[in-house]
Formats: sequence, structure tokens, C-alpha cells
Amino acid sequence: MRPAADIPARHRLVLAAARLLITLRHPMLVVRFARKMGYWPNPAAPERYNECMLWRRLIDHNPLFITLSDKLAAKDYVRAVCPELEVPKTLWRGHDPDDIPSVLLEGDVVVKANHGCDMNVFVSGGQPDRASIVRQLRLWLGKRQGRRNSEWAYWPIVPEVFVEEMLPLSGGEIATEIKVQVCSGVVCHVRAEDKKALKSRLFEPDGNPLAGRDIDYPREDQALPVTARLVELIRQAALIAPRIAGDLDYVRVDFLVTRERLYAGEITVYSAGGYATWSNPAIMADIERRWRLDQSDYLRRRHKGLARLYADALRSKCLRAYGSPEPVPVAEIHPPLGVPDTHDA
Repeated sequence: MRPAADIPARHRLVLAAARLLITLRHPMLVVRFARKMGYWPNPAAPERYNECMLWRRLIDHNPLFITLSDKLAAKDYVRAVCPELEVPKTLWRGHDPDDIPSVLLEGDVVVKANHGCDMNVFVSGGQPDRASIVRQLRLWLGKRQGRRNSEWAYWPIVPEVFVEEMLPLSGGEIATEIKVQVCSGVVCHVRAEDKKALKSRLFEPDGNPLAGRDIDYPREDQALPVTARLVELIRQAALIAPRIAGDLDYVRVDFLVTRERLYAGEITVYSAGGYATWSNPAIMADIERRWRLDQSDYLRRRHKGLARLYADALRSKCLRAYGSPEPVPVAEIHPPLGVPDTHDA
């Protein structure tokens, strides 16, 4: 969001007071942000991408974020809004790792926990052994994701473990994953990643490569080769992702890639914990231009008391900076699945 100095003085005063109060309430998060990003954030009236992510973590407690952050609930959500997209099969789920059928761990599967990121065990030919898998799962079940970075949506998730089919990902040929950044139904850019070859590349929605690297594979020799099949899948992902994202102000929609088709991957509301960067500043600037906080759940709801003063002030700044938003086409908006009607502000 760009600066808007011409907002009424009362709104500027409210935003200044809100910045002070939020900073005093979350001093460690603000200091950690400054150390990581190299500047002091404005968590009350953010303008840059990472500031917006900080604002989302601290202020915008959209209940749909819980559904999307829960790996099992997200599968049901995708089936509801995009039934033609393949979803990896869940072979077993439960709360006690000891209950996992031994026969499942003798084949090629992925064992996961539903309540966090990087909680995956890839099992092939009986390895790792059952005892190691159970021990790791128990450690994950005892961990609450998102506490350090205040990634609120993980906190209410009831932890479960599950066994999922292992897809024949096309690493070394096309890519293993495609990740689409979406703001209010509009695709900003697409990232294709090959986790087997340790390569990636950024694309426009139509499949044209973008300049710049990402933080995971920063070297130029880690640029993923552009092929006709990859471009075709990029375009498919860019068409499907807005249907899954609906009218969310910002979200990243991931796909798994096999030789035959795309499969549903994760839906990420706190990309890289809120600290994602790209070597090409134009990529981040494009997201900042499209990410309108007045399309967030927080600013779409009615508030009372001091929260209303703050919401009105921030909404005023958004409108002065960008004007009235264009609504997402009705066909692209899908009702959330299993989302409660109320939540904490």
C-alpha cells in the first residue's frame, strides 16, 4: 500500500497511536522483523509486503486461515471449491502414531502432521523404520506451530498425523511444485520449483519467465530450464489458483507436479513465515500494488469502540491510496468450508 498523506488528521492520529500500541504489545516481533528485514515496520498501517505479512499475523485473524493452514481441512476445502483438481489420497489419519497400520509403512508413502510446515517423513522401502517415524511424529504432536512468529492460524488446529500416497513427482524433468501468488483473485506471479534438482524459476501467469531469483535457489545456475510442458502447467496453475484463493486479499496456492497432471498442494497464508524476499524488487512491488488490505477479513467486518476507530482510519488510507476496489467476479468467489461465524479480533 502506497503512502496517503492526505487522509484526515484524525485518521493519521489514530494510525500513529495504533502503531505505538501494537509495537509496545509485540516488541519482540517488531525487533525481530527489523533485524531480519533491515528496517523498522509499521504494523498498524503497512505499505511493504513484509509489513503486510506482519499486520496479517498480528491483526487479521480470518477464520478461513485456520482451515487453509490445516493440511487435512485444506484438502476438503479444495475438493469443495475445485472438485476437478486431483488431491493426494489420505490413506490413514489419527491422533496416535502407534495406530498407523504397519503395512502402510512398508511401501512408498509420506507421513505428515497437519498442524505445521516442514512436518513430512518420506517413507520408501520400509525406511525410515517404524520406531524412528513414531518418535518423530510424537515430537511434532507436542509442538505448536507459529508461536515464535505469531502465525495465529496454526494455534487452534487440533494436531493429527496422517499417511498420504507418495506421488511420482516429475523432478529432473519438469518440476516438483508450482506455487502461485494471488491477490483478490488476480495472479501476481508463479514460481516453479524442482526440489530434486534444486532449481527454480519465476514466471508471469502466461508462462513467460521473469528476471530474478528466490531465496531458496538464488544462484543463476539454479535456474529451472523452460520447457513447453512446464509452461503449459504454469498456465494451468495460474487459471486454477484464483478459484481456490477466492476473494482472499492475498494467499499462495501450491500444486504438486507429476508427468500427467497437477495435484493440490498446500495453501499458504504466511509465506516463509512472513519474511519472503526476491532478488527482483519489481516482483515484490507488484504484490504490494495488488495486495489491498481493505479487502482483508478484518477491514470487511464491522468493529466497535477503539477497533472501529482504527479500522476506519486504515480503511480511509487504503481508499485514498488506491480508490474503490474492483470486486472479484462472483464466479471466482467460493464459500469457505467449515469456517466458524465468529472469531477474535
